Amino acid sequence: MRVVRILAVLLVAAVAFGGGYVLRGRSAGGSSDNGRKVLYYVDPMHPAYTSDKPGIAPDCGMRLEPVYADGGGRPAHAPQAPRKILYYRDPADHTYHADLPGLNPETGNTLEAVYAEPAVLPPGTIQITAERRQLIGVRLADVTAERGGRTVRTSGQVAYDETRISHVHTRFDGWIERVHADFTGEMVRKGQVLATIYSPEMLASQQELLLAARARTTMSGSSLSSAMQHSESLFTAARRRLELWQFTDAQIDRVLATGEPIRTVPVVAPATGYVTERNVFPNQRITADSDLYTIVDLSRVWVLADVFEADLSSVRIGQSVRVRLPYAESAPLTARVSYIQPQMDPTTRTMKVRLEVANPGLRLKPNMFVDVEFELPGAERLTVPGDAVIDTGGSQMVFVDRGNGNLEPRTVITGERANGRVAIVSGLTAEERVVASGAFLVDSESRLRSAAAAVKPATPPASNSPARGAQAKGAEHAAEPSHD
Repeated sequence: MRVVRILAVLLVAAVAFGGGYVLRGRSAGGSSDNGRKVLYYVDPMHPAYTSDKPGIAPDCGMRLEPVYADGGGRPAHAPQAPRKILYYRDPADHTYHADLPGLNPETGNTLEAVYAEPAVLPPGTIQITAERRQLIGVRLADVTAERGGRTVRTSGQVAYDETRISHVHTRFDGWIERVHADFTGEMVRKGQVLATIYSPEMLASQQELLLAARARTTMSGSSLSSAMQHSESLFTAARRRLELWQFTDAQIDRVLATGEPIRTVPVVAPATGYVTERNVFPNQRITADSDLYTIVDLSRVWVLADVFEADLSSVRIGQSVRVRLPYAESAPLTARVSYIQPQMDPTTRTMKVRLEVANPGLRLKPNMFVDVEFELPGAERLTVPGDAVIDTGGSQMVFVDRGNGNLEPRTVITGERANGRVAIVSGLTAEERVVASGAFLVDSESRLRSAAAAVKPATPPASNSPARGAQAKGAEHAAEPSHD
């Protein structure tokens, strides 16, 4: 009984071995596949590796592809252009044509498609199945026509509006009596008293005005007209002198009404703003050239933005700009380009662009840094995703979808990059689609297949080296079905 069992096992093994030998002989090099003679098999990722039998490449794990005798070294799945349907016709009556599929209403026959001759695809075109495209992450995108506007982001620094800076001076000499605006940063209003000054010159001029007023009153009843005119001119000259020293009409009328000069003259703020400089202290002697206070109105400020020379051609005076505070989540402020500085910074290669912006709530403080966004207009142009363009060093290339899984490499001329897209100057049309993701993998596949097509050895090699032959043999056994 045990001998019978051993004989049965040996018989099954012999049958399995014979079946595997037959199957192996049918797929060996030189056999026919769909009527086409196979020369050898090649690794599509490493064309230098060849084998006379099908199987799996030991280094990359890809299935070996056949190279046919009648295909000039091309694989069986060489790319073919999709067939274009010209029209539909009745198979029994070729005189009946239609633009859409359906039935012939007279005969009831189903219409058949009439195809145009397949187009010859450019060299380097490869065909990748939908499953493989999904495996390597190939994604297609449309070539779109867009308005060429772009956003340029840069930094800027807040500065005083120089047209809103006021300096406080007097037109006479004197001594400071009292100081009312006594610290830097104080908010003052227009007409507010900042300090009071004792000036002997102002006191003497007021007394001259009072004397001229008494003389005019005395000479008003005189019979001499010349005396009356002389007294009137003295009064006018004394009043005019006080006015030139910035005495107001109310102060002059007060002196005339009371008959007493004003001993200390008040210094008032010429504008509303913040005190940024203060050079006034009690009992200090001042002169006409003393700069007592500097007052700045911060309701509007300037922003000095740094713009690179490559973007200056698109910046225009009067253009609207957005200003953002980098540390705040509030809405951006709208500014306006008011001036472009005429000199370039030789170190940073930037130019200062002055922006005017309203400052509600005093959100912008002088010397703060802000983010500036310029919306630069442009003409309409074709664009593709930035990852779709492959820079080969001397040129730029994209892969165009030709349908039926065919991807055509095409050289293009690119323009500027903006917002993750690249402008295409020439080489594409708006109706085409390109590989937007995985373009480098497709380029590698195209180059490898082109190299594989150029490899045409005289005789099918068994293997490249003993080690590789052993690996190929192991791969062959791994690809064969199990007969156990």
